[in-house]
Formats: sequence, structure tokens, C-alpha cells
Amino acid sequence: SESTSDSLTTTPPTMPAQSETDAISSPETHHVFPEIPIEIISEEEMAILDAAFAATRSIFPSAIRSASPSRILAGENPKMIRSITLFSKRKLSACSDIEESYLHRFRRNQALGVTDLTGTEWCEKQMENVLCFGRRKVNKAMKVGQARHLQLEEEVVKKVRVRVESNEDKWALKLLNSIAGVNQFLFEGRTRELLLLGFIGGQWIVGIIDELRKAYAEESSDTGPILIDTKTRLRDTLPAEPQRRNGRLQLMLYKLLWDTIVKEGFPTGPFFDYFSLNRHYILSQDVRDNIANAGIQAQTLEEIVRYYENTFKMLPLANDQLLLKYEFQKDQSIIAEIRFNHDHEWVMSKYREVIEFWRNEREAEYTPEEERWKCRYCQFAKSCPGNPSFESPSPSSPPREAPAPPIPS
Repeated sequence: SESTSDSLTTTPPTMPAQSETDAISSPETHHVFPEIPIEIISEEEMAILDAAFAATRSIFPSAIRSASPSRILAGENPKMIRSITLFSKRKLSACSDIEESYLHRFRRNQALGVTDLTGTEWCEKQMENVLCFGRRKVNKAMKVGQARHLQLEEEVVKKVRVRVESNEDKWALKLLNSIAGVNQFLFEGRTRELLLLGFIGGQWIVGIIDELRKAYAEESSDTGPILIDTKTRLRDTLPAEPQRRNGRLQLMLYKLLWDTIVKEGFPTGPFFDYFSLNRHYILSQDVRDNIANAGIQAQTLEEIVRYYENTFKMLPLANDQLLLKYEFQKDQSIIAEIRFNHDHEWVMSKYREVIEFWRNEREAEYTPEEERWKCRYCQFAKSCPGNPSFESPSPSSPPREAPAPPIPS
């Protein structure tokens, strides 16, 4: 089956084109220079330019440090200069275009993944650098974790290779897999690797739930499915609290996504528009054969989308109780099972903070000072001003195991 997660793409910075200039003629008697148009700008516009140059100098230390017009303007209107400075901090970064958000540059016509959101919560500056410069290669521990997730998935799901011929085919298969997973949950009480696609706060979000199952009577009186995520560990110890918090956020985002689709439905029109899909597209023969094998009568992408929407309409909200499991990689023994309740206000607050970053509504923030032991395990630490080693020889205590921020599935 096709990959269900959005891949990170990096866009190299575009060098400005060199403008052509008229040649200067120098006869013996006089010089003829090209006529240069003069444009008069306001003090506010000059302040904006000055703030932009200041931000550029902070990004490129070797930039020319010339006298700044702000020395004159600052005394005249300090409030205006302060607002312009805040503007420059919000809009300029080491890799961002002033006019474009990270959503537009790196997720155009794509959904944001839940792992994009949790990775941003882990460290906004790290996510910014990942988007601009790429992520390091998957290490051995990550490969072991991915292999374990695949093993768990194969316990309940059989994968079949299907040839696709278009984006419409790809989306039809993704939604078909979701429908099949929901049906398996309804009939067997359990499924794994369930893809969810929904629309939250004006943004398309995609996530893959590790596992969901029906709640046991002794667990909860709630009839909704319990969402579960399994994390593998190199050591048989619990991770530091920031890692556990990140895991809780991930599960709460899955519940938020599930509940939004169940309560608010699936906006079919915006789906076709945003992803540039033809709703009337006749799916390829291989895809239609797989749809028929699933007991669904559909020829077009629109019919599959309607089936996806109707499938979730009949489901209950997800259980308020969520389960985070930690497993020892060496022997697959359970280190701990952490049960906690969904906190809607908290997850919505985190969601809004993260979306602000992706929309370039504010500058990326460094991880909190008390959590800057994370820098020890970050590929960008040597060049990051937020790294404690730049400020103090004694960074805060590290966790018991080198953490790995979420990577796209």
C-alpha cells in the first residue's frame, strides 16, 4: 500500500537574480551616467527596511555592518520602532521567506501530520531547521522502533501491493484502508495503524493511530474506543517528563482528530479543492478491484470519500481514557502502561501554539531552558544559539536515554 504520511521536503534558498546595469561612458570631456529613478519612502517604510536588515545581520554574522538610519528614527518614534522590530522577529528566520509560511513552503497541498505537530512541540527551532536543512538519517534505534511497529501491525493487518496511476488512486487507497480498519474494529474489537484525515481549525491534519480497541468493562464505562500508542525504548526505564508529555500530546491529537470527524463530518468540497483532486475521476482497475474485494461499490474518488464520511458518522467519540505504553526493545517486555484522561483545553492550546509557528504568525522559539538537555541529542546543536554550551559550561541534567523526536511514519 502507498505511504500514508507526508514526506519532508527541503527547498534550497533561491539566490536573487543579478540585475543588469547600463554601462558608464567616460569620454575625455565628461561622464554620462544612467538616469536613476528616485523613490521617496516614508519613515515607517524606512524603519521596516532597517528592521529587515537588522534581522538579516543577525542571521548572517558576516553581513556588512554599516551605519543604520534607525539611529535617527529611534529617537523620534520608539513605539513604532518597537512594533517594527517585533514584526521582523515574527517574519524573518534562518530559512523563511518573508512572504511565505512554512505551511505554504513545505506542506502546500498536503496535510500536516500529527508527527509534524508533536515534533514542533518538542522544539520549534529544531523543526525549523529540519524543514530548511533536512533531517538526519534514521539511526539504528529508530529502525528498530519502526520494525516493531510494522510487526505489531502485521498481527492484525495483511498488506497487499496495489498499482496506482494517479493522486486520486492514492487517496482512494488511503481512505479505503481507513474504512477497512474501522470495519475491523467494529467486528473484531481491535485494529492497528488506522489513518485519520480531518479538518481542525482551518487546517487539514493526518495521523496514523498505532492501535485502538474496545474498552474492557473494568477499564471504563465509556463505550468509545481506547486509543493506544506504543513507544519502544533502548533501556528498560521510563523517559523524561518532556518525552512523556510529547507522547500524551500525540494521543490527545489523535482523539481530537477522531472526535472532529465523528462530530463535524468530513468537508468533501474543501478536500477536493485543497488537494487538487478530481472528484469524478474513474479509479484505476487495480484500485477498483481492491475496493470491490472490500465489499464496497465505488468507481470514483467521490464515492470513496462519501463512504469514508458515512463510516465515521456511525462511530462513537473516542474514549476519554488514553493509553501510552513503553516497551523494552531488547525483549519487547512492557516497561510501563500510562493511562491518562484527555484534556481538551490543554491540547487545543498546544495545537494553536504549533499552528501559529507553521503559519509564521510568530518566530520559532527555543526549547525552555529547563529542557535544554535536548540540545545534546540535536543534529543542529553546534550552530544553534539556544544550545546551553553557547552560554554555560554546565547544561541542565540530561534524560536517562537520548530522546528521539517524532519522525514521520
